Amino acid sequence: MFPRSLLLLFLLAAPAAAQPQPIDPAALTLDRLFASDDFRGDPVPSMKWLDGGAYTILQPSKAHKGASDIARVDAAGKAEVLVAAEKLIPPGAKEPLAVHGYDLSKDLDLVLIFTNSVKVWRQNTRGDYWTFRRSTGKLAKLGGDAKPSTLMFAKMSPDGTRVGYVRDNNIYAEPAAGGAATPLTADGTEQVINGTFDWVYEEEFYCRDGWRWSPDGKSVAYWQLDTRGVKAFTMIDNTTAVYPVLKTFAYPKTGERNSACRVGVAPAAGGPTKWLDVPGDTRTDFYIPRMEWAGNATELVVQRVNRLQNAVDVLLADARTGQVRALLTERDGAWVDVHDDAGEWVEKGAAFTWVSERDGWRHLYLASRDGKSVRKVTSGEFDVIRVLHIDEKAGSVYFLASPENPTQHYLYKCALDGTGAPVRGTPADQPGWHDYDLAPGGALAVHTYSTFGKPPRVELISLPDHKVVRVFAANDKLRETVAKLKQTPPEFFRADVGGGVKLDGWLMKPANFDPAKKYPVLFHVYGEPAGQLVTDRWGGRQHLWHLMLTQQGYAVACVDNRGTPCPRGRDWRKSVYRKIGVTASADQAAAVRDLLKQRPYLDGARVGVWGWSGGGSMTLNQMFRHPDLYRTGMSVAPVPDMRLYDTIYQERYMGLPQDNAEDYKQGSPITHAAGLKGNLLIVHGTGDDNVHYQGTEKLADKLIELNKPFAMMAYPNRSHSINEGKNTSRHLYGLLTKYLNDNLPAGPKP
Repeated sequence: MFPRSLLLLFLLAAPAAAQPQPIDPAALTLDRLFASDDFRGDPVPSMKWLDGGAYTILQPSKAHKGASDIARVDAAGKAEVLVAAEKLIPPGAKEPLAVHGYDLSKDLDLVLIFTNSVKVWRQNTRGDYWTFRRSTGKLAKLGGDAKPSTLMFAKMSPDGTRVGYVRDNNIYAEPAAGGAATPLTADGTEQVINGTFDWVYEEEFYCRDGWRWSPDGKSVAYWQLDTRGVKAFTMIDNTTAVYPVLKTFAYPKTGERNSACRVGVAPAAGGPTKWLDVPGDTRTDFYIPRMEWAGNATELVVQRVNRLQNAVDVLLADARTGQVRALLTERDGAWVDVHDDAGEWVEKGAAFTWVSERDGWRHLYLASRDGKSVRKVTSGEFDVIRVLHIDEKAGSVYFLASPENPTQHYLYKCALDGTGAPVRGTPADQPGWHDYDLAPGGALAVHTYSTFGKPPRVELISLPDHKVVRVFAANDKLRETVAKLKQTPPEFFRADVGGGVKLDGWLMKPANFDPAKKYPVLFHVYGEPAGQLVTDRWGGRQHLWHLMLTQQGYAVACVDNRGTPCPRGRDWRKSVYRKIGVTASADQAAAVRDLLKQRPYLDGARVGVWGWSGGGSMTLNQMFRHPDLYRTGMSVAPVPDMRLYDTIYQERYMGLPQDNAEDYKQGSPITHAAGLKGNLLIVHGTGDDNVHYQGTEKLADKLIELNKPFAMMAYPNRSHSINEGKNTSRHLYGLLTKYLNDNLPAGPKP
């Protein structure tokens, strides 16, 4: 039986026979958002920095429509085509290779082309690789008789004579001009993974490329993961074929066994691997999330993290013997974050950079190679959000921070020796959100700047004067289109939730706002340690959807509770340890009550909530724990039971379920399902490999048992992002809009 509400939605979505109506530039519609180019921004070139302030870009070929040239652009803006598209036409082909990625040797003679790429979980990391030698004009395909789209993470050797890559979970080295490949590993199978990672390392530690050339090119270091013994999860594809297609992969849920993980070094000419003697059992007690060469060709630096993720040991390993020694240890009563900001060697290899919260704030340190000292570089009651550039010659470091306002990002610079106060580099007359990609010398940077409700501007600037050199994407047309939309200026606020705690939030008032009337309010939530929502920056299509709701007569608000990764200090972020789902839901509800008290024009009888992923879980918690406050909730891709999520993420914040069964129970929304009183819509993709559809089915089963009415929508074979397939995003947001309209009436009341 087809649900009547969904049938009506489909009928409403059917094309009309009448003549199209002229578009009102002030009004937003779902079709404008999801089926038009009205809000398409200017293209931003994907740049690769070269020495001396020059960079390379892909630019449209004039000779071959749809193809790309690789061009070098100098600091003054003069462009030179390095590789014309017509040079990339394989023998027997009519069209050039589609360039999905590329790398160049230091002398710019050898070019490594990535093409024909396919997605592996989140990103297109498998494909075909070709080399092109500019001096000879020779184009060569790598991989021999490999099937199409089976090579991964190809990299040139430091001298440019060979290319290494991963194929079928083994690592190979091949002459740059093509030819017989040398296998560096031979034991790779579906379960034994060399040079890349299993599902959970990729998702939660952001590990994908799992091998490294040594600086002298004589060896490679690599990870090996063995998933044998890890329990598998199976997803069912009911739409591809007549019979269901099963997709099974190793997925360690909380408390279960992880993959065995080790790091080895193999000769680039072939030969046995020397495994590093990293102590501990990685199946049950430890992880190895980071590994790099330690500034030379004989040593590696490895980070070992314990299962609870509250202890990190930085180990220096001898690549020839496999022996390791500890350089640095980091401990925390909650958890320690694994940073990519760490591990840059300075002082001629005598020290390396390290990021720590050991004094209560996230700061940059220099740790000595002998393990005897750790020196602070940045100081003060603020967080270093991200380290951008170390300039040893100038004795300085650039980083992002926002000491006064955690909803914003700014560029700062300080002395590398730790003396003096940090100096802000972002102009004082540009409040908002700034990001930077600095050139190797630090004299130039790509600067991206936006504010809430205003599209970004992307430009090339000089440093330290922050002067604009060139504009890459002004987005003037998009800004003009957005400015014409009917809207009320947004407002940032702080909600008092008691105990001296104030939470940051933003509020979008209805377009035809009248403070003498009352309006329904929809809260957008996330609340997990993995993301911050209250930011003073452009929010893209989701912001525009919220703006569309304000045009319908809704207020839309958002609050970041304690535990979100805001730059408000270690205690702010880690106060939720073993209280995920508990502290956050209490904070969110207290913030709603405070906002209703502050703003009498918000209708306390019409409060809604919606969120995705962790925000979907938060939506469930609010609907179940605070049923007298929230009347309507829309939960997309939630985790109803934390025991069903993966080891690395959930155990980081909750500990082991064997030790903390009650914490897991109290933090999981499904435990509190009996509290549901309002209108609840649950949405999930059945092909979600991250947050499994299993959890939503278990919740549905519980709500049925409790005789609780609810609505549910399953998107066949869609992943966690629910955006695959034609019209999916339009359909999803149409579903959410209609459910909100039907269950939380829009518009003012006297």
